[in-house]
Parts: sequence; C-alpha cells; structure tokens
Amino acid sequence: MCTYKITHSANKDPMFLTGVTFPSEYPASPETLVKLTVYDAKDKSQESCLRKSPFCLVSRGFLQLMLNVSFSLFPYPFRSSDGACTAGTVVVSRLKMGEMEEVDVDHITTDIPSQKCPLVCESASHACNERENPLSGPVFKNPVCKVYRFQTVDSKWMLVREQMEECTLSFSIPKQLLSLYIQEDMGRVQDLRELGELSPHWDNLRKEVVTRYGGLISSYQETLAELDKVTGRSFKPSCCKAQKSLEFIPINLHTQRMRVTCPRKTDTIYDIVTVGAPAAHFQGFKCGGLQRLLSRYEAEKKSTAYQCIYYSPEHTAKAQEVLSTMSILQPLITNLADQLLQAAQEHSSTGLRDALKMLSDKTEQFVHTLKDELVKSALLALHAAQPGYVSRSNQKQTPSTVVCGPLPLKHQESIPHHKEYDEEEWDRVWANVAKCLNGVIAMVDKLQEEESSKQEPVPEQHQADVITSHNPGDWREQLCPLVTRLKDCVMEVVEKAKKAMTFVLLQEAACSIPQGFLLQQRRDVVFSQALAALACGFIMRLYAGMQDKSFLRQLHLVGLVAQFESLLSTYSEEIGMLEDMEFGISDLRRVLFKITEAKTEDISELQPLVCGRRDHFTVEVPLPRLVFQTLPEEIKEGKPLQVFPVLFNVGINEQQTIAERFGDISLQERINQKNFEILEAYYKSLSEKVPLECLPCFQTQSDIKELLETLGQNVVTKKRKNVEILWIAGMICRRLNGIRFTSCKSAKDRTSMSVTLEQCALLRDEHQLSKDFFIRALDCMRREGCRIENVEKNIRCRKYAFNMLQLMAFPKCYRPPEGTYGKVDS
Repeated sequence: MCTYKITHSANKDPMFLTGVTFPSEYPASPETLVKLTVYDAKDKSQESCLRKSPFCLVSRGFLQLMLNVSFSLFPYPFRSSDGACTAGTVVVSRLKMGEMEEVDVDHITTDIPSQKCPLVCESASHACNERENPLSGPVFKNPVCKVYRFQTVDSKWMLVREQMEECTLSFSIPKQLLSLYIQEDMGRVQDLRELGELSPHWDNLRKEVVTRYGGLISSYQETLAELDKVTGRSFKPSCCKAQKSLEFIPINLHTQRMRVTCPRKTDTIYDIVTVGAPAAHFQGFKCGGLQRLLSRYEAEKKSTAYQCIYYSPEHTAKAQEVLSTMSILQPLITNLADQLLQAAQEHSSTGLRDALKMLSDKTEQFVHTLKDELVKSALLALHAAQPGYVSRSNQKQTPSTVVCGPLPLKHQESIPHHKEYDEEEWDRVWANVAKCLNGVIAMVDKLQEEESSKQEPVPEQHQADVITSHNPGDWREQLCPLVTRLKDCVMEVVEKAKKAMTFVLLQEAACSIPQGFLLQQRRDVVFSQALAALACGFIMRLYAGMQDKSFLRQLHLVGLVAQFESLLSTYSEEIGMLEDMEFGISDLRRVLFKITEAKTEDISELQPLVCGRRDHFTVEVPLPRLVFQTLPEEIKEGKPLQVFPVLFNVGINEQQTIAERFGDISLQERINQKNFEILEAYYKSLSEKVPLECLPCFQTQSDIKELLETLGQNVVTKKRKNVEILWIAGMICRRLNGIRFTSCKSAKDRTSMSVTLEQCALLRDEHQLSKDFFIRALDCMRREGCRIENVEKNIRCRKYAFNMLQLMAFPKCYRPPEGTYGKVDS
C-alpha cells in the first residue's frame, strides 16, 4: 500500500503538494491500494497538534479508470480514521495542457469542509510521455514535469507546466572535444618534427616541448577512455564536480521549460538552461582562476624567456590563425583548380568563369594572409636556428621579435639577422602565387575571346581551319600547365609558412614549460563545459523557433545572443570560479554553428558534431530532411551561424557581503561593464539588419533601447547585490530572441532560487498572475517544482543547501520557504 499525506493548516490556505505517482523501482498493479490521508493541524511543524485524520483508500485500477474516462473530475469520499463518518471528498483530476475549463475553484480541489485551496500543485510526470517536439529525443532525456494552476488578476485560471530535462550533450560534446584536442596536439608534434635539423640548443627545446605535448595527449587519452566507460548517464551531479575523470563534463546541466496556457491566449513557452559555473574544479582555485593565472604567466614568461625568442600573445595568436587559414584554403584552392580544369574539359564557358572567380577569390585571400611581417621574421628566425648558422658581430634584432633578458653567448646564435639571409626570398615565393594566378586568368580570358570570335560569322573557306583548331580538349591542355604551376607554388608557400609558424609556436611552448601546458589544460577543461552548455541552449532555441520565420532570419543575418547569468561571489574560491567562467564564456566567441541535413532518417543521426581546432570550432546540427527543407536558403547552403555570448554576474550570498564590505568586487564590475558593451553592440547590429517589429512581443512593452540604458546605469551604479542587473539583462535577452543561462557553483541552490523567481516574474508581468498569488506561486515552485527535484537528483536529499544565517544575507526574493532548506553537503 502506498500512502500519500496531505497536510492542512488551520491558519493558512491549504496547499496540495503532490499527486499520485508510482516510481519505476516500485512497480504497482491495478490492485494496489492508495491511501490518501488529510491532517488538519494548527501548526504543521508540530505533529502533536493533529486534531483529526480523515482518509480514503482507493485502488490504482479504479484511479486509472477514472483518469481514462471522458470527464476529468471524480469525487471520492474521505472518511475519519475510525471509519465512522464522511469528512469530505477528494477529486481525481486529469490535468491536460490546453484544456482550460471555466470551473469554480472549489471543484478543482478536494471538497473538505471549511477548506478553500486557491493554489493547486500537481505532479504530472505522465504528461512528459508525449514530447512537444519529436526532434528533441536524441538530445534531451529523462523529463521531470510539474503542473500548476494559478489565478490571474481577473479571477481566471492559468495552467503552468514546468519541464526539466537532462541533455546528452553533457557527455557527447566533451568527448568530441577531447578527440579534437588529441588530434590537434598530435599534429603539432608532427609539425615540430618536420622542422628539420636544428642546432643543439633548439633541438633540445624541441624535444622538451614534444615530451610535454606527449604528456598532455596521454592525459587526454586516459580521460577519454574513462568517459567511454560511462554509459546511461547524461548529467554530472554536483557531488562529482571535483572528480578528475569527469572534469571536462559540465556540472548539473539541465534545460527547463515553462509552458503557460491562459484563457483566450495562445500558449507561451519560456526556456532556460541551468549549469554549474564552467570552471576547473579538480585543479582548484588556490592561486585563482584563468584570469589571474594567465596574467601572471605572461609576466613571468617575459622575464624568463632568456633561452628563446619571446613572441607576444598577439603573435602566437596570429601564428595559429595563419596555420588554421592555410589548412582551410590550401585544399580549397586545389579543389577549385581541379574544378577549373573540369570546366575546361567540358568546354563550358559559364563553368570556367564561375570556377575562375572562386579560385581567384580564395587565392587572393590566401596571399593576403601570408603577406605578414611575422611570417617573414619567423622564417629568418628558423634559418638562424639551423646548424651552420654563423652570426655577425654586429647583431641586429628583427622588428617583430623581442628577446627578453640577457642571452648567454652560446645562445646568441639563435637571434635572426636580416643580412645573414635573403629577406626578399619569402616575398618572391608568395608573389609567385599571384603571378601564377594572373597567368591562369589571362589564359581563361584568351580562351573565352577565341570562343567568342569562333561564334562570329566566318568566311566559308576558313571554317575548316577554325573547327580543326578548336576541339574540346584544347582548353584543358592549355590550362593544365598553368594550373599545375599554381598548385605547386601554393604548396611551396604552405610548406615554408607552416614551418615558420610552427617555429613561432615552438618559442611560445618553450617559454611556457611547464606552466603554459597546465594553463592550456585548464582552459580546455573550462571551454569544454561552456561549449556543452552553449550547444544545448542553441539546439533548444533552434527547435523552439523552427516555425518562426523572423527568428530564422535573425539567426542567419545577425546571429543570437547567449546571456549567461552568474550568481557567484567575488570572494574566496568562487572568485577563481568566476575568473575561469569569464574566460570560458569569452572563448565561446570562437564557435560557429552550422545546420546540416541528416544523412539518414535514423534518429541517432541528429546528434551534433563538433569539428575544428582550438582557435576555431564549428558545431554542426543535423536536422531531418523534411525539416531541413523548410529552412531559409542561406541556412541550407551552410552559412555559419554566430552566437554572441555575454556574462553578467551579481553575487548574492554571505560571501558576497564580505567581499562588498571588506574585499574587492572590481572583477564583477569589470565583467558587467565589458559585457554590457558587447550586448549594446549586438543590439546596434541587430537593429541595422532586422526590423525590430520582428522581435517577440511581450505584454510589458518596454523598449529595448530603454532597457539597455537602464542596464547601463545599473552596471556603473555602486549598489550592493544589485540583482536588477540580472533581471534587466534577462529581459533584454528574451526580447532579443536570445538564449538564457543561469549558473552558480553547482546550478543547484542559488540557481533554483533565480529560475523560480524569473518564472514567477514572467507569470506576473506577462500573464497577469494575481499579486496575492505571487509569493504562493514562488514558494510552491520552490517547494514542489522541478528545482527541488533537481536538488534530490544531485544529493539525494530534498533540501536546499542553505542555513538560516546564510539566508539572512540573501536578497529576500532569493530565500526559499521554510522547511525546504538545511545545511547539507553540496
């Protein structure tokens, strides 16, 4: 027998907090009896105050029968504990989204004398069996649903459903990234080995760098092997946040959707992604997070770079960009050159012209990339690092490199000198590419001119000669030597530039042993967590907006804003988490999305695919063929879709109180100011390309420009725990069709307070939730909604990890109801 207790307080309106559900671990048969007991108490916290205990027994088979009949309400009598008299009735109700009956409140609840329940909270796990979007199956799983009925200001009733789900990308995205990291680092090792013979000093540095890369590769391979052993899980609980084998996995990543059904108004959905702060919890925060560690590292690298040529972070970033661009353009140029020859073979003037245009554009882009002083100076440096190089007594430093600190005499030979090497050689090499392209263009022009003249009227005595001299094979034969020469010149440039840029990165790696490799690993960990969350949010937003032409237009013309809300304090360990999170969110600017057509109709083909390297990643999101065909042409043609991540942080706990009174909150102020400027720039770009009338309509028609001005004022205002920054940023994000994220350390306690507050604020502002119901609705969601289920999933306890002393420091609207919190291990 399963017993469900419903408590009634004499001095408060009763709240019916749970429905009848049967968990899978306790299978029930149709004969199972359900015992519903109602206690009438003066004080719910004191069992001694119980006055009477009416109850009813009903079999599950009977309940199931009642739920399947055409009507949705069925009364069943309560009897007193001795069975002597009837004390009231319970109503079996089937709540279904979209069905809004105009019924009296007394008929929605149990009919017990002197009881009136204006608020109903029902568990509705069964409602999740039918998904709103069949596409979400491969990505989102294990739904938890809760259904509520709240009263509006005009005494109508709205139906609200919360649905929380896990995301399979929690594991699949980090595993793909680990494979790409391993592939990239193995390629870097191979490039270092292909530098050729180096002088003993540089060769020793190369060996040490290769050894460090080997250690990083081995560590990532071990982590990937451990993750491959994990099956059946799609989220990392908060208690595992410092577990090494799971350090690349985001903490407690979930999606949450609130669907609101109101009388005489179409259904509205509000989405949010909750995730623990992307941070290297396993590595710890004793010395701070990425922001402090990288700043300190750059300073130390300059002061200890006596054994190698110091290249600034801008130079190393440029070297990575050149390598990435070459890896993309070189095979593309080769492919376009082959297309040009194919068009010549087919004697197609149109095909020849189109192929030549694309070949010219990509080749010019290739040449422009390599016309950089860094490439020339790096070639000089590489020449100086080879055996047999003899330095001049009058040494001269290249303008694009800086040697930090005094060099020992035996290492002075590694300084490059312009006069020891023909500095014009590199200019000649890349200039040859342009010359070859000009030769191809001239030949194509000549062939097309001959084709035009051939089509003009020709005297009869010359026709035989013209036909003989213009057979279809001529075009390819005349173009082939020039195209081959172009491809050879491009390959020669690639080989030289690749070695030069690899040598730059060798300097950077040699100057950074071992700290640079540790920081790279930390940055990889943080980025992996952030990207998994972003991909989850992007796909959720894409699925929700698939039928919205205005949204799809905005998506390919401008991109989407992804607003991360953080509740971390700027004190103790959490300041290190915030420093990590800032870099992780910022690195997401290197990510592009692309919508593709799924190869087959198999649902497993809808899993996103990540490709690229650390300086640039692309997430491919496959869709079924029929769905894909409905998208705008620009998206179907593979146009990269951009996301603009912004981060706003306001600490709300007792540690933030200490930081504000005795510590330093400059990090939070700098983050908020910087990201406000990014958000403002996004809005300006959006308003120039998309009519603002196409953006979502809200009941509270606040102008976005006014909201931005208010946000800007709040960002610079000195005010403790100014949570209005988060509220206004969230409103702007929703009005801009953006993706909303909320984070704290574990996305469990403070995040729950924020999510429920935002949901109730939306019900109040957009759906006329009665003022009298606001606090009740807020407490109801926090007590019995999806967020308390999230807490239980994480720590096996239905208690938020707060104590009374901590909550005194919280803004009032972020405090949970009594009985839902207690200090537990989080």
